[in-house]
Amino acid sequence: MREIINKYPRLLHGGDYNPEQWLDSPQVLEEDIRLMKETRVNCVSLGIFSWARLEPEEGEFHFGWIRRIIDKLYENGIYTILATPTGAMPNWMTAKYEEVRQMSPEGVRNLPGRRHNFCYTSPIMRKKMKKINHELSRHLGDHPGVILWHISNEYGGNGSDASCHCPQCQQAFREWLKEKYKTLDNLNHAWWTAFWSHTYTDWSQIHSPVPNGESRLHGLNLDWKRFVSHQIQDFCMEEIRAVLKYSVLPVTTNMMEYFKPLDYFRFAPQLSIISWDNYPEWHSQKDEVNVAVRTAAWHSMMRSLKKAPFLMMESTPSIVNWKAVNTQKRPGLHELSSLQAVACGSNSVQYFQWRKSRGSSEKFHGAVVDHRNGSNTRVFREVSALGSRMEQISDTIYPTCNRPKAAIVFDWENWWAVEDIEGPRKDMAYQDTILAHFKPFWEMGIDVDFVNEDCDLQGYRLVAAPLNYLYKKGYAKKVKDYVEAGGCYVATYFSGVVDETDLCILDRHPLEELLGIRTEEMDAAPDHRVNSIGFEGKSYKTGCLREISHVIPGEGAEVLASYESDYYAGCPALTRKSYGSGRAYYLACETEEAFLKALYAGLAEENGIGTEFTGRLPYGVTVSHREGGQDLWFVQNFNEAETQMELPGTYARVEDGMELKGSITLKPFECLILAAK
Repeated sequence: MREIINKYPRLLHGGDYNPEQWLDSPQVLEEDIRLMKETRVNCVSLGIFSWARLEPEEGEFHFGWIRRIIDKLYENGIYTILATPTGAMPNWMTAKYEEVRQMSPEGVRNLPGRRHNFCYTSPIMRKKMKKINHELSRHLGDHPGVILWHISNEYGGNGSDASCHCPQCQQAFREWLKEKYKTLDNLNHAWWTAFWSHTYTDWSQIHSPVPNGESRLHGLNLDWKRFVSHQIQDFCMEEIRAVLKYSVLPVTTNMMEYFKPLDYFRFAPQLSIISWDNYPEWHSQKDEVNVAVRTAAWHSMMRSLKKAPFLMMESTPSIVNWKAVNTQKRPGLHELSSLQAVACGSNSVQYFQWRKSRGSSEKFHGAVVDHRNGSNTRVFREVSALGSRMEQISDTIYPTCNRPKAAIVFDWENWWAVEDIEGPRKDMAYQDTILAHFKPFWEMGIDVDFVNEDCDLQGYRLVAAPLNYLYKKGYAKKVKDYVEAGGCYVATYFSGVVDETDLCILDRHPLEELLGIRTEEMDAAPDHRVNSIGFEGKSYKTGCLREISHVIPGEGAEVLASYESDYYAGCPALTRKSYGSGRAYYLACETEEAFLKALYAGLAEENGIGTEFTGRLPYGVTVSHREGGQDLWFVQNFNEAETQMELPGTYARVEDGMELKGSITLKPFECLILAAK
């Protein structure tokens, strides 16, 4: 990232700034700059929702106000991430051009308002977007204080599935399908339309899946999700081309947590830097561990998209305003949760937002500066303390990044497909399954990358693929090559069931040769049908999904765990087979957490992916490892209490070089940053 953001190659601290709300109060800008310097803010994002100020009437552009603000910030050592304003359309546009507004699945055109209430296909919307972006680029793209383009804001984040069902989108969908399938015969086969006599005889008959029409052709549903993601990605690419007309700055767009409609793996190549908006539900459970695991997983996803440092573009220093219960961060958690992002590969801590809005929907969303009290608040003091610490550690941390030796397969197309199926149960819980397999690594202090089925697996010592229902073309061969070359692969129940068009794969499992097993049927058992598996002398409970499989005689698969009751007692629950220079495992059922801990602890040792901290971390404490100029360890205590732990060696605290070894006491919500000695 040092080569990408070359104007300011340091950790960024700041956030969204919306000064257009205060243009009639110039003293507010003066006060904001004073307070920003006090909190060590070095970067803000401008213009995210400023279209109505930048173009108050069609074709009438006003850039003087934003240039004056960028000038003033730059004079005070504060850089700008400049946004394109397409996240919210001005009323003059939506009133004049009805077609720019989205249409619901029921065929009703949305009224003006909200955010991202625009049709990504609309030629008029694309024309207006390009014009405002060209003008931004021409007027401000070479400003010395601008370091990065922020393309739109949270694409698809309008509270629905991100799709528009208007006539223009229907036609674009049909053209997209023609390009993909070439003929209706190919499409009918891929979607298996002969069932229920739904064969298409003309392209015009095809419509997006809607509640009052066709919604149970799984191939249609899957392709519509692909199309929506593609269409928004294409809109993003047009935005990027528009701002780069007069500018050579790097580009990013702020992604969201576990956002199902958009395949972020496909977005990543067109972006210079990955960024995302992080809003965990801290204090929502008895302790912070599960929330910390969930958040660490998505930080890791953002890093994995380009295998490089990313930016945490938004977070809250206190609360949000849109959850059922909006709980303040307890003292100390702001610094820990912010440094958790840095620990996982972020080169920024940024907030939504700097100053609270006086009115409208987010007036009670957390911010650095409250409606009252200026700098005299706990939140402001905690932000200031973090800003000072980030200044201290910036030069040491900036050149480093996490380089995991383990990966988990998370594929958006598989997610769309597995959670659309009718059976074996209604909620296939793909996201929860992924997190269940991620958590043991987090508890062992082992960093993990996420990959999709298109990614290269070589270089990882261990790859786990939980609930990998859909196999894309070529994926099975990729896995075989990976294992044959020495890799360790963990497959689970209900994997390799369908191909990329969501048609069931006939005859045998695509990895049957690799795994040495034959899958037969899946049981989704109710709670009272208790079962367990025996593994390494212990008994572990199974979950709802329990697949019946069999070892193929003479293929070399070993049974490591078996079911202990019911009609599949004795059937293999975990198998292992050597293949080439590597090994492949097959887990046939959902299991309790303790089993996954035991399984991955053994595999970590077997494959040499453990760290010096593995096996030494108390409950609620994890470690992340950034490599580069130095080996840096982020020891994070997510307990709201002091916690004792034993260091495995001698380390220097990055801020002051203080030597630490042996038994140490971690303060509540403390993050130590250590350099190996």
